[in-house]
Amino acid sequence: MSRASGSRLSSESDAASPVTWSAVRATGRSCHGGGRAPTLRGGQTLAMHIPAKVDYGIRALLALAAAGTPQTAEHLAGEQGLPPRFLGAILADLRRAGIVASQRGAEGGYRLAREPAAITIADVIRALDGPLAEVRGFRPEATSYEGAAENLQQVWVAVRASLRLVLEKITLTDVISGKLPPHVQKLVTDPDAWVAH
Repeated sequence: MSRASGSRLSSESDAASPVTWSAVRATGRSCHGGGRAPTLRGGQTLAMHIPAKVDYGIRALLALAAAGTPQTAEHLAGEQGLPPRFLGAILADLRRAGIVASQRGAEGGYRLAREPAAITIADVIRALDGPLAEVRGFRPEATSYEGAAENLQQVWVAVRASLRLVLEKITLTDVISGKLPPHVQKLVTDPDAWVAH
């Protein structure tokens, strides 16, 4: 979730990457199999990756919430500078998840299926990318370690809990208004939060 990861969200090819933002990488490899975790210049491995699919989906939902009326995928794509066909597929996934609804006719397009204050960022991530945190493809509570690593499971559970503390508490309305919950705003105002480590 670092600002540096934003550079990885600029093309459709990112969405096809086997690495998802939800993977807690204990080994430096994707929990979904295949290739190495994406790297920044200098060989630094990204611990978390927000795929284009999630970024685009959230941006389209924010545009829908701000419009307040049904919008076509083409209009949303143009407003946010997104690839129309790819956004169409994302909106179809969000419709299946019950986050948006579609309507036909002259006034047709997509609309939010719930009030924007009832849709959290976590809802969108889960609909488009699965669980918030996984370790090698397993949920944190399903991991088991022995010996010196016996207590590592607690770390992964804490990581997921910290993600929930942010992502389950921020709604589309919060993002549009810029009024984040106080505990989240406190994180944002910490200068160290903006520095890559």
